[in-house]
Amino acid sequence: MLADGIRPPQDTRFDVVALGEVMLRLDPGEGRIRTARQFLAWEGGGEYNVARGLSRVFGHRAAVVTALADNEIGHLVEGLILAGGVDTSLLRWTPYDGVGRAVRNGLNFTERGFGVRGAVGVSDRGHTAASRLRPEDVDWDDLFGRVGVRWLHTGGIFAALSPTAAATALAAVTAARRHGVVVSYDLNYRPSLWRENGGQPEAQRVNRAIVPFVDVLLGNEEDFTAALGFEVDGADDRLDRLEVEAYAAMIEEVRRAYPDLAVVATTLRTVRSATVNDWGAIAWSPGTGLLRATQRDGLEILDRVGGGDSFAAGLVHGLLAGQGLEVALEYGAAHGALAMTTPGDTSMATLAEVIRLAGGGGARVDR
Repeated sequence: MLADGIRPPQDTRFDVVALGEVMLRLDPGEGRIRTARQFLAWEGGGEYNVARGLSRVFGHRAAVVTALADNEIGHLVEGLILAGGVDTSLLRWTPYDGVGRAVRNGLNFTERGFGVRGAVGVSDRGHTAASRLRPEDVDWDDLFGRVGVRWLHTGGIFAALSPTAAATALAAVTAARRHGVVVSYDLNYRPSLWRENGGQPEAQRVNRAIVPFVDVLLGNEEDFTAALGFEVDGADDRLDRLEVEAYAAMIEEVRRAYPDLAVVATTLRTVRSATVNDWGAIAWSPGTGLLRATQRDGLEILDRVGGGDSFAAGLVHGLLAGQGLEVALEYGAAHGALAMTTPGDTSMATLAEVIRLAGGGGARVDR
């Protein structure tokens, strides 16, 4: 099983390293982007959010491989990363030209939505430093060999940023496999990122090249369809009538195509409104078969962004801690649910809250 192949912590410097872009999120709070006069600043990025959750919530030694333009915005993002407990020694600084014609830092304007008004995100991330990362910018063999890493996490958002980013992700996962580092990969298909970069056919080409080197594959049903081409036939889109057999059949197809996968996991969400979702998750491994997490229908949400990343962090924590997939799945579902009750991309939950909710606890006052 997976736990038998995870390197012991005493042999490594980092429990987890994430590869991905970290953007500055500008949040209008309860208002709208188009009418805002002030914004709250957060850091966020699909891959980074997982490392931050593993560090701040679960106590793991985490680092991020990314790049920032060397200007005041870049150093603001760096400070936010450090405040999140994530090591920045692998961060690559790119000279700034004073204007941003050649390289810049990514911005992500996100409003939360409410009721019938859905959440809205506007990314401003063209020509960013992270999108310019190349495979040779990181000595992967040194990082995974001499320095020592137990787990690498990356995903389809980073791979979609540019052809060089996709090549960097592929170089990272192949090197991790050589050195016995466990690899998790979140498919995280975003149509806007692929629109000018080959569309869905290119997304499938890139992801199909990466997934053979992955141990733990994450996503939702849409991701598996768009990023890999697997269909979920016969499943209803309402979680209270979910036909689990349809997902089991899809996972079986994925397993046959990629026989080295140790775990496949997917979040399940029905959007009743921007502030009320049904939330659940399933996972599969050869030893357990298909497992389903506690279903949380009518989950009240403050900010849905980052819920999937927090699910991934909880799941990875459980597996790193040797808890087994059933417990890890409950950690992931509980952590994702808690993360969506607070603003920002990243989790503000505590480990005690995750354990209590995963074990069936509720929202009674903690005195």
